[in-house]
Amino acid sequence: MPTPNPITQHPLRVALHNEVHARPPEAMTAPLVISHLVMLCDAQERQASRAHVAALLRERHLPLPDEHTTHLRLDVGPFRLRWEMHTEFVTWSFLRTVDSVDHDGREPVTAVQVVPQDWLAALPGACLASVHLWAVALQEPGLADEPGDMPSTVRMRQLLQEDTLVASSVADGQGQVYTDFAIGPDGFSRIVLMTAGLSPRRLGRLVQQLLEIDTYRMAALLGLPAAREASQVLAYAERELAELADAIRSASRNDEPLLLDRLTKLAGQVESQYATTHARFSASAAYFELVDKRIGDIAEARLPGLQTFREFMDRRLTPARSTCAWATRRQDALSQRVSRMSNLLRTRVEIEQQQSSQALLGAMNRRQGLQLQMQSTVEGLSVAAITYYIVGLASYAAKGLQALGWPFSAESTAAVAIPFVAAAVWWSLRSLHHRVRNA
Repeated sequence: MPTPNPITQHPLRVALHNEVHARPPEAMTAPLVISHLVMLCDAQERQASRAHVAALLRERHLPLPDEHTTHLRLDVGPFRLRWEMHTEFVTWSFLRTVDSVDHDGREPVTAVQVVPQDWLAALPGACLASVHLWAVALQEPGLADEPGDMPSTVRMRQLLQEDTLVASSVADGQGQVYTDFAIGPDGFSRIVLMTAGLSPRRLGRLVQQLLEIDTYRMAALLGLPAAREASQVLAYAERELAELADAIRSASRNDEPLLLDRLTKLAGQVESQYATTHARFSASAAYFELVDKRIGDIAEARLPGLQTFREFMDRRLTPARSTCAWATRRQDALSQRVSRMSNLLRTRVEIEQQQSSQALLGAMNRRQGLQLQMQSTVEGLSVAAITYYIVGLASYAAKGLQALGWPFSAESTAAVAIPFVAAAVWWSLRSLHHRVRNA
């Protein structure tokens, strides 16, 4: 018995390790019929889908999924269920193994016919894609027109629309797949897969790849309406930015606050629209890449006279992909242009503010010079006034001292004191100003 590993494990190690085993294809044997639905769900509807599958299992006394289950596959009586929860949608696949796929001018049996219809109608979310897939043996007698004929093209064209028929030899020539990418009266599109010698595991992988092509194709196209709506907003923003650029060239100083306000509002609108659609465009780009990857995985080759999956997708999806990519580039370019224009206008406003500040400082310097001149004038008057009062006091003092024998008259004493007092007052004021300036 192996000893436990004493090394501390990362809490996400098991989950990350098992990610490579998530949603594996299951072994399948033809003939079989599959009905596949893709339900676009928000977060609440994704949780509701888990409860919905639990309700089906509870009625049949089967194990219920826990709150962390994101995919499961199990037998549910007359059909096999495969349920997967993705980031934006939930997929439901119903599979029936049948003895043969009879085709006598009517459409063969489908898998959803044995699913409880009330329960099926209550699937959470909105249906984004739905497809019936029939997997039959390439040489199955029920699909041959006459003995010796190839049991494929004639019969398939009775089920599918001739104008949009797409077909390929797949799995290195061991199978043929036909579809018209059209929605039938029941809301389902149709895929017919004819196999010759495919192992159950490889057939399961091929079926999963074909269903994922249709799923990711529709998920990728969710970006197209957003791109068309964004194009209208971007066209208005580009016109507004052009008008602002022209107005900035001839704007006066008084016009700049209004222009800056308009430019700020435009920047907010562009960034808001970018934030709203960026996730959608990024997801669409990822889904387009997955479609390309899955088409490469089926290893298709041309059937005479029919277009391949790659040709069909390149012709039909390229305009939508280019529209989404162009909208993304326009958003990035417009955001950069708005940023440059904002920086330009702010730089112009800052330069004018600096010029205004310099003019204000010059005016302040001139006023300070005038104040100094006035201060010098006031200082001269102050010296005279202070000297006048001090000399007056000296005159009164001389009058009082005459009674005590002061030999000079009050007028003579005042006249002699004037230059000495004035010099002393002037020197005292200068010393005081010098200390204040140096403080």
